[in-house]
Amino acid sequence: MSAQQQVDSININGNSAPFSVYLDEDVYKLEQEKLYRGPVWSYLGLDVEVPNAGDYKSTFVGDTPIVMTRDEQGDIHAWVNRCAHKGALVCRERHGHSDDGAFTCVYHQWAYDAKGDLRGVPFRRGLKGIGGYEKDFDMAEHGLRQLRVATIAHMVFASFDQQAPELEAFLGEKMCENIHRIMHKPIKLIGHARQYMQGNWKLYSENSRDAYHGGLLHLFYPTFGIYRQSQESEGVLNDEGYHNYFNVSAPKKKVDYAEFKEEANREMQGAHELKDPRVLKFVPERDDSVGLSIQSLFPSVVLQQIQNTLAARQVLPKGVNGTELVWTYFGFEDDNEEMDRHRLRNINLVGPAGFISMEDGEAIELCQNGVHRDEHERSFIEMGGTEPAPHTSPIGMDENAVRGFWKGYRKVMTSS
Repeated sequence: MSAQQQVDSININGNSAPFSVYLDEDVYKLEQEKLYRGPVWSYLGLDVEVPNAGDYKSTFVGDTPIVMTRDEQGDIHAWVNRCAHKGALVCRERHGHSDDGAFTCVYHQWAYDAKGDLRGVPFRRGLKGIGGYEKDFDMAEHGLRQLRVATIAHMVFASFDQQAPELEAFLGEKMCENIHRIMHKPIKLIGHARQYMQGNWKLYSENSRDAYHGGLLHLFYPTFGIYRQSQESEGVLNDEGYHNYFNVSAPKKKVDYAEFKEEANREMQGAHELKDPRVLKFVPERDDSVGLSIQSLFPSVVLQQIQNTLAARQVLPKGVNGTELVWTYFGFEDDNEEMDRHRLRNINLVGPAGFISMEDGEAIELCQNGVHRDEHERSFIEMGGTEPAPHTSPIGMDENAVRGFWKGYRKVMTSS
């Protein structure tokens, strides 16, 4: 089957997809064209990563290299990291600063401003009448390809598509509300971690939307009472299905591990003790009881609040069999020294080697290796029903948001 036929064969309600969509190079190429350059908004980073004029961050939209910059007026821009002359990368570092506000390609020294407009070309008029460009050479016609940029709270998004809906319309009211709930006051950057998985990016996108595995794979969750199926929780999808969030309320009373079996069906083996139990401490910071929030925004980011660990997880496709996950940790500007230390301890819960999240990378690779060769066979995504519902409560008993992902993915990938 062609790539388009494979995508078309995804069940319209998202409850079944062919394994070929994780394996086929042509499907991957079609995603770069119809999805990442289509009517969607891809996450670039947090505005606090480029706090000053001349700051930049190198990142990607799909597998296209992108640079996010801040100009002298304080505006944020994004452009393709590809010199208009020979196609070389302009910015070669992940993060940096340009003192003079110019972004210069090392190959032939073509220089651009923060907007991506061409500002300088060496020997443009030649030397002593020899060489140079023709008189009709217009620098305005040789700038870098610029993307639309929009922000919500501190999150920066970009789109190649001039016809894409406005960012807040793309996300929907409920998703915007939860972003503002997590980022309810000014933030500050803590740091980054990077994780590489040998699996297709869609496997991780499913994983972040899969509440079914939360208390089954991540045994740290139920063992130490961060999340058990008995806790108050809800799952919310946007209208298209591809954005969602899970919010779980913190336990209302002190966890009694002796009553474990009344609240969950699995636990870690061995002694249920930590040498430093402060890693489990939860300090309420909002006017609600939510202690765990996982929000997946199609196609490229997960925003999380786990206890007091705040992070954005950028999902970057690296070919059919590879995914890079970039964790950006943040806190609030008014955090005192004690809270800074607490957030750093809490970060041990998540990230590439986090007590909670380290199993996800392994799960993605298990699936990628398992579907190898039998691309004609299909997934079965019918826990809790055969189509996505806008709201579920409690979570952990269904694959509702996974169905939503595939329903939305199919819609974008089959649109003209």
